[in-house]
Amino acid sequence: MTWPMLFGVVALMSFQLVDSVYISLLGVEPLAALGFTLPMQQLLVGVQIGIGIAATALISRALGAGRYTRAQHMGGLVVLTGCCVSLLLCTAIWLLRVPLLTTLGASTALLPYTEDYWLPWLTSAWLAAFLYFANSIARANGDTRLPGLMMVLTSVVNMLLDPVFIFTFGWGLPGAAYATIVACLVGSAIMYSRILKRHWLDFKPSQLPIKQALRDIFNTSAPAMLSQLMPGMAALLATRLVASFGGAAIAAWTLGSRLESFSIVIVLALTMALPPMVGRLLGSQQLDRVQSLVLIAVRFVMGLQVMIALFWLASRWVIAPALAPDLESERYLMSYMLWVPLSYAALGVCMLMVSVCNALGLPMRAVWISILRLFACYLPALWAGAMLAGMSGLYIGVLLGNVAAGLISWQLYQRGLGQLNYSAAL
Repeated sequence: MTWPMLFGVVALMSFQLVDSVYISLLGVEPLAALGFTLPMQQLLVGVQIGIGIAATALISRALGAGRYTRAQHMGGLVVLTGCCVSLLLCTAIWLLRVPLLTTLGASTALLPYTEDYWLPWLTSAWLAAFLYFANSIARANGDTRLPGLMMVLTSVVNMLLDPVFIFTFGWGLPGAAYATIVACLVGSAIMYSRILKRHWLDFKPSQLPIKQALRDIFNTSAPAMLSQLMPGMAALLATRLVASFGGAAIAAWTLGSRLESFSIVIVLALTMALPPMVGRLLGSQQLDRVQSLVLIAVRFVMGLQVMIALFWLASRWVIAPALAPDLESERYLMSYMLWVPLSYAALGVCMLMVSVCNALGLPMRAVWISILRLFACYLPALWAGAMLAGMSGLYIGVLLGNVAAGLISWQLYQRGLGQLNYSAAL
């Protein structure tokens, strides 16, 4: 179940990295303008992932109980609810764009770039959510191959259209968003035609108790959504801190964030594949096998992320000059690649523990892992590092904060599993 999602997420991260490379060719200002969308993007993605987790949990639970009609109607309700919530959030961001950008520390020189970019970007974000809900329905029905294939297809379409829209048509920064809009429209047309053909999606309000179904969606998605939203809130604060060091620092932070997303791609795929496996083992009361499965995943992630960190460390002399638009951004990116990738192993453990706790029916424990990682470890370490040693200190703070968070998340997971073992023994 992991491999199809791995190829899909790799393709998704690849097009985001390619986006950043193309935009960097436009100069520091467009790249910095892109950087100010990252916190907003994380907020939007957090909402859609929270609703997607609810879709996977509720639909798979209904299928396991043999209630196939309920599974179809829950899929329709999830898509309708998710699209409405995402639309409201995108509209609020657009209406509040100027105070948001001012709060984040955007200079007046960057406002023309963000003004042209944010409307097409928010449109592409809403269409991406629409496509994501279809992918969640497919995964809930046990098919990871179709959503993985669509992620690859939409990413390839996006990468092919990027240079055409950005440079050939001369649309500049907004051209990257228009490429994403076209890619999401193509992917959505294919995905929804397939899931409708397979009878995985339907919606007849008369055949589904709407109030109870909405309550189920809220109870399942709210904690997961909160866990997913907190990285966005932390990113807002981190971006505000980085912005105080200037546009070159923001540009390097944007490129570094893309490298991080690409580096943890396998971890992201595992967080999609592990929950249904853990859920089935939990349902059959095989908690010892849950522990074995999670241990295998953690050891794999730690070993893999150490190798990735060593690769970035060894290749930074080549990659940083190739990606950075100027010498100052290159210097910041070199420092980023020296310190931050060493923390990816601990970050991967945190991500796995949040996913596993949600699957174990411990959503509030997952929320606490996210809270402690971001607001007790990550952000305080960033601030302290920046105050003591500037941007280099900030990067060291990322390293120390993520390592501390990894240790805490593992301890919280172990305690939660122990409580489940104790309850099962009674």
